[in-house]
Amino acid sequence: MDAPRVQLSAATSPLYLLERFEVGIVHLDDDRRVVGMNDYARRVLPVERLQPFDRMVLSFHPERSKPKVEFMLDQAAGRCPVTNPPPMTMIINIPERVLLIKVSRTRNAALEPVGYVLVFHDITDVVASSEETQPSRTDNRRRLLKIPTVASNRIAFVDADDILAVRSDGHYTRVITAQGKQFCNLAIGDIETRLDPDHFMRVHRSHVINLRAVSQLQRDEGKLAVLLDGVDEPVAVSRSSSAALLERLGVPAGASASTK
Repeated sequence: MDAPRVQLSAATSPLYLLERFEVGIVHLDDDRRVVGMNDYARRVLPVERLQPFDRMVLSFHPERSKPKVEFMLDQAAGRCPVTNPPPMTMIINIPERVLLIKVSRTRNAALEPVGYVLVFHDITDVVASSEETQPSRTDNRRRLLKIPTVASNRIAFVDADDILAVRSDGHYTRVITAQGKQFCNLAIGDIETRLDPDHFMRVHRSHVINLRAVSQLQRDEGKLAVLLDGVDEPVAVSRSSSAALLERLGVPAGASASTK
């Protein structure tokens, strides 16, 4: 399950990446049961542990990922009322690997739906830090140095250090940088656990912020919010996160309403 080591640079083209990475392919029938997969998918996915082979595709995913996988399949099937949805993409977590998955509906000659195809690339070495430079972790997931976002039907990688905040948007997120907001197919929980906790903090169930970007704290009727450099709107801080945030920023708990 070794993936090619790739050093991503400004000159690295999408075509080069596609040529470098192996592709996993999984075929599903219309009931979303696995009916076939290529050799690479069999090596990467826990097929032997999850026999029988032709079980529901959701059984191959951890519990917390199942709602998102089901949502992807529903949207590919046209069951989700989203106008002009972006390409359905997600990350699944397997030990030490980061897999970028896309799903598409398949139809026969009469245009009748017959199933689905899931295609995935192992992008670990593009977006994650190396094992040699990463401290020991207990969740077996490598730190993300780049976050995949969707822009004009392309996957655009955003440097983690450039992220000012991440905002939850249903099953997905909006990654906020100085250049604006970009759509990301990852759930906020996936991004939170993959960003460096020394610099990023979940301050609300819908918000992760870059602590280095905090420029001001505000209190309004007892509610705390933060202002970030390059972000126009304040970010709400939950009551349960307020004390921890103030401690991270070195601010006394009884500080005044506005602190620069």
